[in-house]
Amino acid sequence: MNAPVKPSNLIKGATGEWEIVIGLEVHAQVTSNAKLFSGASTAFGGDPNSHVSLVDAAMPGMLPVINEECVRQAVRTGLGLNARINLRSVFDRKNYFYPDLPQGYQISQYKSPIVGEGDVVVDLADGTSITVGIERLHLEQDAGKSLHDQHADMSAIDLNRSGVALMEIVSKPDMRSSEQARAYVTKLRTILRYLGTCDGDMEKGSLRADVNVSVRRPGEPFGTRCEIKNVNSIRFIGQAIEHEARRQIGILEDGGSIDQETRLFDPDKGETRAMRSKEEAHDYRYFPDPDLLPLEFSQDFVEALKVDLPELPDQKKARFIGDLGLTPYDAAVLVGEHESASFYEAVLSGLANARRDGKLAANWVINELFGRLNKESRVIAESPVSASQLAAIVDLIGEGTISGKIAKDLFEIVWTEGGDPRALVEARGMKQVTDLGAIEKAVDDIVAANPDKAAQVRDKPQMIGWFVGQVMKASGGKANPQAVNDLLKTKLGL
Repeated sequence: MNAPVKPSNLIKGATGEWEIVIGLEVHAQVTSNAKLFSGASTAFGGDPNSHVSLVDAAMPGMLPVINEECVRQAVRTGLGLNARINLRSVFDRKNYFYPDLPQGYQISQYKSPIVGEGDVVVDLADGTSITVGIERLHLEQDAGKSLHDQHADMSAIDLNRSGVALMEIVSKPDMRSSEQARAYVTKLRTILRYLGTCDGDMEKGSLRADVNVSVRRPGEPFGTRCEIKNVNSIRFIGQAIEHEARRQIGILEDGGSIDQETRLFDPDKGETRAMRSKEEAHDYRYFPDPDLLPLEFSQDFVEALKVDLPELPDQKKARFIGDLGLTPYDAAVLVGEHESASFYEAVLSGLANARRDGKLAANWVINELFGRLNKESRVIAESPVSASQLAAIVDLIGEGTISGKIAKDLFEIVWTEGGDPRALVEARGMKQVTDLGAIEKAVDDIVAANPDKAAQVRDKPQMIGWFVGQVMKASGGKANPQAVNDLLKTKLGL
């Protein structure tokens, strides 16, 4: 039974509304020191063909040997995707011929993958969420890289990437908009980074996606899909889906039909173009690799890996909301990147009273710190203000030593000059004034200087905000705002 479609997810065509159906095959490079079937290095950026073993180069008589760490990483990823782990899986040969595939086949998994069905909960910008089903995760070796810009009339081949372990994570066709697809890849990348199973660096090719797109009238069966190969940025994934959906709608509305084919996305033109007719499984002539026994491990092996899994984004988000009272939005921002969550937790660990000031700390991390980092185009690792320094600033606010306004001045000093926040407050006389006598004098002076406004405030109580601002200004932001408010209400008869 088809779920109801949100009107915002439908595309208006010339003859009515259409629904996009999207499935993704995400290729995630496994974080490991050695390749899937050889001991060659996986380090990025080496000289061409400097990380190539005889196995990777497909020299005669060379036999593959499975890298156990890659198996562990695949199982850990499966557990992080709430997926079924298959204790027995089979490696197959996927036969096709391309210059950067020296064996003439890719060792992959076909009918018996290492990981079965799972799911990913994806939060959307409007506060809703969807669950995207995972069809499977299988291990395979990457191909090399063809370089077409090295010579005028020849292509060069770099086999450094050949044999690097990939996890192909295949989703079900559960996404209905480019926004959902972008949010899914973002969430998937976050999970992989938390697990430490892939660095998710799309610029280096560590994560890339094949995007399957079809269109249909709402409620009708799935249409014919086209696959857009090797899209290497989340923004491009969204653009490719939008263009491809409208291309297909235009063809169908003109009375044509969609050919199942493989396409490429041209980011310069913002459009997809035909690459080749879509292969079916039988075109690859899959068969079990005769050089590799079936991969088998025990449930104890899986359980040992499960025990050591880190706290994942959804669990961390729930804890931040439940234990610290954060809003779902703030919690989502903090857990969106592993580095952000780690920084916030380091701030929490430095607080005198994390339960009391955890929400305040979140506001400071998100608004002040992240805001300033974004403004200066810095990443969190480059922050001039450390987690312990920010915790000290939040502590000073929480205990009433400084006001929020003074705290912003203090943050600026620490950002530009460094130093211990407590020592700076003492040395520069930045402590909040809580002496009621001193505050009362400032209140009296402001009220006496503005008799017309004092007369009006009884009819317009909201004008008290103006008086509060004037007193805070007169005190250089050091007066306790609550004390100022209380005294003004008494003096003005409110």
